Amino acid sequence: MTEALPPWRPLLRGARQREGRSPQARWLQLATLGCDGAPRVRTLVFRGWGGPAQLDLLTDRRSEKSTELMQEPRVELCWLLPKARSQFRLRGHRLSLDAASDQNARDQQWKQLHPGARSLWGWPQPGAAFDPEGPFPDALGDEVPQPESFELVRIELEQVELLELTGHPHQRRRWRRQQEWLEERLNP
Repeated sequence: MTEALPPWRPLLRGARQREGRSPQARWLQLATLGCDGAPRVRTLVFRGWGGPAQLDLLTDRRSEKSTELMQEPRVELCWLLPKARSQFRLRGHRLSLDAASDQNARDQQWKQLHPGARSLWGWPQPGAAFDPEGPFPDALGDEVPQPESFELVRIELEQVELLELTGHPHQRRRWRRQQEWLEERLNP
């Protein structure tokens, strides 16, 4: 049996469509807890849906965020869509996939990437000291095997808030998985 699409998904899709072809429609900020206990925020690219309330991101397994997500899988994402004047805040946790499901999802994501986007996984370790002689390919073609450092991060969403920055007053709503995605109106 297929899980129903949460009621906030069409709202997010509509807001993204209003952004048109802007790359911003795919950018979101991921907040994690650093290994030192300090908050960390990064911008990542939305790669698709792994399920009705599961979103997929990609990272380099050699990065600090990968280690942080292993230590503390809870995250919050902020997805600001300026043309739509909408801000989505998505709270959840990194989902652990079994080895076969993880490999299948990574294979699918790798095949969908443009060779220029794949090139990032051919670069030296993120955050290490810069080596001007290091390999920085501008593309990794289909003949290049998927690097071990290519990592899928699937986030299982538990709560979604939408702040619509139009009208007076602004509109704010929240949906929680534990309440079967029932919509709640909140003060903005």
